[in-house]
Amino acid sequence: MTDISLLLCTRNRAATLAATLASIECAIGTVADLTIEILIVDNGSTDDTADRLEAWGADRSFGVRLLHEPRPGLARARNTGLVHVSGRIIAMTDDDCVLHADYFHQLATCFAEVTGPAIIGGRILLGDPADLPVTVKLEDHPMIAPTDGFPGGFVMGANLAMTADAIARIGPFDERFGAGAPFVSAEDTDYLFRALRQGIPVRYDPRFTVDHHHGRRCPKEVVTLLAGYSFGDGALYAKHVRHIARIGAIIAGDLRNVMKDFTTPVTPCAGIRYFYLFRLRHKMAGFLAYVGTGKGSRVSRQDQLAEIGR
Repeated sequence: MTDISLLLCTRNRAATLAATLASIECAIGTVADLTIEILIVDNGSTDDTADRLEAWGADRSFGVRLLHEPRPGLARARNTGLVHVSGRIIAMTDDDCVLHADYFHQLATCFAEVTGPAIIGGRILLGDPADLPVTVKLEDHPMIAPTDGFPGGFVMGANLAMTADAIARIGPFDERFGAGAPFVSAEDTDYLFRALRQGIPVRYDPRFTVDHHHGRRCPKEVVTLLAGYSFGDGALYAKHVRHIARIGAIIAGDLRNVMKDFTTPVTPCAGIRYFYLFRLRHKMAGFLAYVGTGKGSRVSRQDQLAEIGR
């Protein structure tokens, strides 16, 4: 069995993808005792991504599998990749990330310390100091997600790994969530929430690390990003509302947090004055949007698959 499968989904990043691919090759070159396969899903690119991937994949000394998913959506692309992975550990990163040279060594070390199904997220550093400090994970110590909480932001899809038996139990990503989907974000949070409900531990470990070159330098871009995150979280509240005790407690916490806007305010960027109220407003919008899609709509095959892990 392959030790590690690395899944990379990409769309229209031909101009910048070279740095990610070079970091993958470098990290593989530092380990001799691991079998590693790389699966890259081209998610309907309209630039020359496909040609560049073909050229890169044809000349590598390690296994590379190029896949195509023409329908846009990060969760959909990940599901396409998950069908083909063969690793005992499945790792995921984004096409604007650069792996540290010891990534695979540290990843294997982290998973050697766990038994049974597990999900572990790694450290995400800011790749370019000119970018605004968002979509990063900076903690320098291991953590374990509480089993009764909401795991949004605890670990992130840009640097996420799990055992194959965890995937077998949780099922596919919900394709209604994430970039390119109706609820624009939170496909990773949904996956973590479903894992915790099944008793699968979710951990954070800073030893395996990527640099995130997200390119956001304008406060308006951050406002849009954070609004999307909250919108997706609100939709997840609605999706999992049947677990009323847990979701109710989370919503109550959101309501209490609004008071912090006046006692201990958070200012993530210049475009948001009352951060917790901002988040609550967009969560409510996401909740209502999800509820609205369920009225009189036909349940798709993906909706049925998503029920596996609910």
